[in-house]
Amino acid sequence: MKKSIFILALASFVFASCSDDNNTPNEPIIVKPVDGGTVAAKVGGPNQPNQVFVDLSANSQTGVKRDTWDLGFSTGSDFRVIINGSIKMAVKKLETTNIDAVQTQDDAVAVGYSTMASWGYVDNPTGILIGNGAGIGTAIAEISATANDNYVYLVNMGFEVGTTAPSPGSVALDGNARGWKKVRITRDGNDYVVDYADLADTTHKTVKVSKKADFNFTFLSLNSGQEITIQPAKKQWDLSFTGFTNYFPYGDDQITYYYADFITTNVHAGIKVYMVQSTAENLATEYSNFTKANVEEGKFTTSATDQRVIGDTWRNGGGPSTQPSIKDDRFYIVKDVDGNLFKLKFLALTNDAGERGNPVFEYQLLK
Repeated sequence: MKKSIFILALASFVFASCSDDNNTPNEPIIVKPVDGGTVAAKVGGPNQPNQVFVDLSANSQTGVKRDTWDLGFSTGSDFRVIINGSIKMAVKKLETTNIDAVQTQDDAVAVGYSTMASWGYVDNPTGILIGNGAGIGTAIAEISATANDNYVYLVNMGFEVGTTAPSPGSVALDGNARGWKKVRITRDGNDYVVDYADLADTTHKTVKVSKKADFNFTFLSLNSGQEITIQPAKKQWDLSFTGFTNYFPYGDDQITYYYADFITTNVHAGIKVYMVQSTAENLATEYSNFTKANVEEGKFTTSATDQRVIGDTWRNGGGPSTQPSIKDDRFYIVKDVDGNLFKLKFLALTNDAGERGNPVFEYQLLK
């Protein structure tokens, strides 16, 4: 049954500060989280063009077109680089450090049923950066302080955002192929140095990327050679709505598998979440009655090292004879970076016309 959902714009903040008659300067302003609201994430419909970052405590969202960035550079103490899994990017290490050597594309370097996770062409979907390849950690090896240890990578740039209008209930995330690049990354002090070129080029371009402490990553577009802002500051978002390159079981191994309507948590800032299993008949009552006293801290453990706890578990993707829908037998508990606790329940996956890419959820601050 389709419902019209009225979106509550609860974007108010409650400010409290300690002051005296002398107007003492530099005293802290305490920002209290909003009590909750209803959020329609602006994913953008069945082509799902946008990655959307939601801050529950502020009841705000930030959206960016998902094909505007290519590489993300960790701003922590490590030197790790992620690729854009929202557009099916994939990379392969070459046995050379010469960025100016001509290369040819390798169609096996891709996302799909025929690509084993253990080949290490994509980032591990948990979001954990540490690992030695073979599907663990980042697909690009940790950038070494020794320049000669950093090899050239063949880069499948994935796909532009799709523009084809699919039938109601379906999605069309892939547009035109974005081509190929070759990339070599080294270090200069605390900065990254990125050499990049088209495969047939015998000269390359270079850009330096600096770490920004307030963010999880500094993002780079290889098309423009410019840094680009994608995620909000790391303490200013909790959930991300995105297309997502995941792993899927296949015998004794796993394959790379692409999901629409995927939700990740901000694992790098310490955001945590767990699911409360209910039933369709009892969900409304159990959700309404759930208070802060019911929170089980031990259930947050998995999300400390895996950004996929919500993932695709909130929706049914549909099939030849069924339409996509939300799963109405569960809700989620989210703990943000400041320790605020929220309960969250999904209300819709599609709009009234049956078009996907129109997720809606409600949430409340637990007291």
